[in-house]
Amino acid sequence: MGWIKRNLFIVVGSLVTLALLGAGGFYIYKDWSRNSEASDKLNEIYNTLKDLQQKQPAPGNEKTDNTKTAKEQDKQLREWVASTGNYFQPIPSIPAAGITGETFAGALRRTIDVLQHEADDAGVTLPPKYDFSFSAQRPLVKFAEGSVELLAVQLGEVKAIAETVFSARVNAFDSIQRVRVSTDDMAGSQADYIDEHPVTNDLAVITPYVITFRCFTPELSRVVSAFSASSNTFLIRAINVQPAAASVAAPGDAAAMPGMPGAMPMPGRFGENGMMPPVAPAQPAQPATGKGGLQTVLKEQLLRISLEVGLVKLTPKS
Repeated sequence: MGWIKRNLFIVVGSLVTLALLGAGGFYIYKDWSRNSEASDKLNEIYNTLKDLQQKQPAPGNEKTDNTKTAKEQDKQLREWVASTGNYFQPIPSIPAAGITGETFAGALRRTIDVLQHEADDAGVTLPPKYDFSFSAQRPLVKFAEGSVELLAVQLGEVKAIAETVFSARVNAFDSIQRVRVSTDDMAGSQADYIDEHPVTNDLAVITPYVITFRCFTPELSRVVSAFSASSNTFLIRAINVQPAAASVAAPGDAAAMPGMPGAMPMPGRFGENGMMPPVAPAQPAQPATGKGGLQTVLKEQLLRISLEVGLVKLTPKS
């Protein structure tokens, strides 16, 4: 104890030194642990980068920055999508605002009258008193609940489609068919509708229509061109072409099926024993002798066209 008292300053200094050494060792150990964790993370990042460099496409290197290129291309793609919005302009509904049962009923009658006059001015023949697929709605003033807005949209689209066909000056406009959107449609002529539904995806809604008209091939090409040049996006899904004068026998037509129950008798065809009499062998047809001039290779004839069209409308979030 005497020695400690005589060397008190040395003892206190030694204790302080030991404490500082312990604290320093603790901080060194703590920093070493932190550095070890940082080293592990750095190795992990390095391995991830190495894996990315080996993939195709790679992020790039000091000469080629694929990440920057991808961002630039993404920007260009977004600008292109924004610019294409001009080609997906919605068709205004009829009426465009303040849609009620009364306003729609008046607009429907006026629109049908306008279309009939436009067809007459274009030289396009319509069926008698044709209502452009709204035969169920034309005599009504009150409509099924919640259907007036949908019918107004369809009326605008039907008008745009009919006017596009009229602009090609086809010979006759036979019909336009649309999807059912109202319970009132169940009471109308079933020839006004198609058994399809609009198709919806993340970008757009495609509403189908079927148009039937008669024309020659030049008018058909003008119809297709008119749809392609429209400010509204129409997709021609199918074209069915057949001669307008072609007559197809209805199923069960007795006149076309001799020998079946209910068939019309054909006197003089069979003998008394019920067997067909011998028939002279057919002579090969002789080619017609021309009278001079150019030979007719292809003769234009009136066609009956059934056109399936899809109207593309962007969804609001697009």
